[in-house]
Amino acid sequence: MAETTFVEETPVIEDAARVVDEEPSSLEDAIRIVIQKSLEANGLVRGLTEVARALDRNVAHLCILAEDCEDGDYKKLITALAKRGSIDLINVGSRVKLAEWSGLVRKNSAGEITKTLKCSSVVIYDFGEKTRAMEYLLSHLH
Repeated sequence: MAETTFVEETPVIEDAARVVDEEPSSLEDAIRIVIQKSLEANGLVRGLTEVARALDRNVAHLCILAEDCEDGDYKKLITALAKRGSIDLINVGSRVKLAEWSGLVRKNSAGEITKTLKCSSVVIYDFGEKTRAMEYLLSHLH
C-alpha cells in the first residue's frame, strides 16, 4: 500500500483594509487614515452611548463629530463632554463619510460598498502605530 500524506494548506489572509504610511494631502485625508489605523488597533469607539462614556471617563485622545448631525442636543452633549475633559474635537462634513471611514459599511464579495450606515461621532482612544497622518493631524490641532 502506498503511504498517503496530508498537507495542511495555510490560508492567505488578504488585508485590503490595511493602510500604508502615506503622506496626507489634506486634513480630511489625515483624519481618514488616523481613523482606519485606530480601527486596526481596536482603539475606535462609535455610537452615542460608547462615545459619551469614553468622553466622560476621560480615556479619549480625540473626538470627531459630524456637522450634519440632526439632533442638536446630541451635538451639545458631545461638545460639552469633550470640552470638560479637554479632549480635542474635530468636525467633519457628513455622517456617511465618517461611517465609511470608521468601517460601518457592508461590502459585496467583490469588495465594493453596497450599503453605508451613518455615524455622528467617533472617539479615538488608541491611535495604533505612529504615522505621518497622525503627526499631521496632531500638528494641526496644536
